[in-house]
Amino acid sequence: MTGARRLAAALALCVTAVAGCGIGPGKDEGEVDLTVTRDYGDKVVLEKTDSIRESDTVLRLLDRNAEITTRYGGGFVRSIDGLSGSRSGGRSSDWFFYVNGIESPIGSAQYDPSGGDRIWWDYRDWTAAMRVPAVVGSWPEPFSHGFDGREWPAATVCKAARAICVEVARKVESTNPETPALQTLRVGGDAPPGTAEVDVGTWPRIRSNATAGLLAEGPDRSGVFARFVGVKRPLLELLNGRGEPAGSVGKGGGLVAALRLGDGPPTWVVTGTDAKGVAAAANLLGPALRNHYAVATQPGAGPIGVPVP
Repeated sequence: MTGARRLAAALALCVTAVAGCGIGPGKDEGEVDLTVTRDYGDKVVLEKTDSIRESDTVLRLLDRNAEITTRYGGGFVRSIDGLSGSRSGGRSSDWFFYVNGIESPIGSAQYDPSGGDRIWWDYRDWTAAMRVPAVVGSWPEPFSHGFDGREWPAATVCKAARAICVEVARKVESTNPETPALQTLRVGGDAPPGTAEVDVGTWPRIRSNATAGLLAEGPDRSGVFARFVGVKRPLLELLNGRGEPAGSVGKGGGLVAALRLGDGPPTWVVTGTDAKGVAAAANLLGPALRNHYAVATQPGAGPIGVPVP
């Protein structure tokens, strides 16, 4: 057999492998964080930092660190460490993955990670929300490394007291040391197109934004298991993973959530029922967000993962 034919035969065998294969591992691309959880991040299954090569995919990285099974020719992860997708009682659960807080529109066998990425697999009941396009639990992503090779400039849109907006803008800018201090702060209006926007303000102030306004809807529209009810004296209603009400917060209620329309950058909201709620939400930016889809707070309480377990 000639060298060319041997190469063709080897490549043909690659497509049948679970994680694929390549002619060689390629050069070192740095390190990524791999997290595996279940139930909207409520239970951690695996957390690990691993080095990647240029031939790695998200699926190959997972296969290297966990026991997995796949279907549909290896393009869909069926189980991780024995936990499989299920259908029972009219409800459906499966594995979903995020890169830097963005739900991937392509399969894990096609996604090529980059150094610094945070890859998060979560097993969840998706009956109430088939899609959750963006989450906050990979902070400081996506502000540090963007998504799928795209780095979005950030803009903090201030619709609250300036001191709170400055605090949020500084936290966002600290995720990227190359950003000059307070370059991202804007007063009122909307951020320029193609910008990862962070809206800071009470619910009545930010609801006019087309993306943030989805927080008046349920998780099937917004992807967030919390919603605001009312305008003049709004309530922040918290939902469980089934999309059912699990309590509500009036005065001092705060929320940090991420929303995304289409394939553009996400819109984050640092909001609340009133000014105290916005200030409390601003204090959540940091480790309190880790492994949560969204995070709420109320007077006398710390971070509340949303959906509520």
